[in-house]
Amino acid sequence: MLNKMAEVLKAVKEKTPLVQAITNYVTINDCANILLCLGASPAMVEAEEEAEEFVDLISALYINLGTLTKEQEEASILAAGRAAKLGKPVVLDPVACGAVSRKKEVIRKLTDCGKISVIKGNMGEIKSLAGASGKVRGVDSVDDGEGAVEACQRLAKDSDTVVVATGKTDIITDGERTCLVDNGTPMLTLITGAGCMAGALAAATAGVCEDRFISSAAAMVAMGLAGEMAASAVGKVFPGSFRARLFDFICALTPEDIMKGGKVRCL
Repeated sequence: MLNKMAEVLKAVKEKTPLVQAITNYVTINDCANILLCLGASPAMVEAEEEAEEFVDLISALYINLGTLTKEQEEASILAAGRAAKLGKPVVLDPVACGAVSRKKEVIRKLTDCGKISVIKGNMGEIKSLAGASGKVRGVDSVDDGEGAVEACQRLAKDSDTVVVATGKTDIITDGERTCLVDNGTPMLTLITGAGCMAGALAAATAGVCEDRFISSAAAMVAMGLAGEMAASAVGKVFPGSFRARLFDFICALTPEDIMKGGKVRCL
């Protein structure tokens, strides 16, 4: 499986997929930079008058509900509908859907107008969407992961999509295939936007690989492995230097690194 993930990383660097991101204002710059560093091309096109038309040009669409404005909501629905008509992948990050009821209504509208290829969230968000009890604190998950794999698999089957739940161990499933990614570092919890950046990477990999299970796993391995490398590359690690190093190591990441350092368990 690692060899397929390595091929996905190589494809991103060779094909430079154009990723349209309608994302939150806290991490929009981080998402743009992480996409550039992986080898993709970011386009933060969210104006209601432009979002739908721009989908014609893209390889993948990333929708993040973190700081959801009314204009972002309308733009997301239009863009998702257009992406569905064109058969282009849509990655949804349902930020705070377990804490803010409006988010679930927006998710319903998005799924009504088109297919969501990948749902990527933290464990509390994924459990909430799966109809289970997920523990959240605002946009953060405080869920201990009990019943996590089952919740992810249920949501994947019910939604006919790939589900990614991020945490100490990332869970990726399409309802039939399931894998766990153990790459990562606690430093990722000390910077804003680690989850958003992971979602953006999942859109980039989806833009070059039709197997969204493999592409999503590749994105999580890339994020976690680059985090490990960034955390170990400096003497005493602090969040500011770690953030900069994270971009550096995403940029420097090679298919060989994936093969040597990827920690993936298939269930």
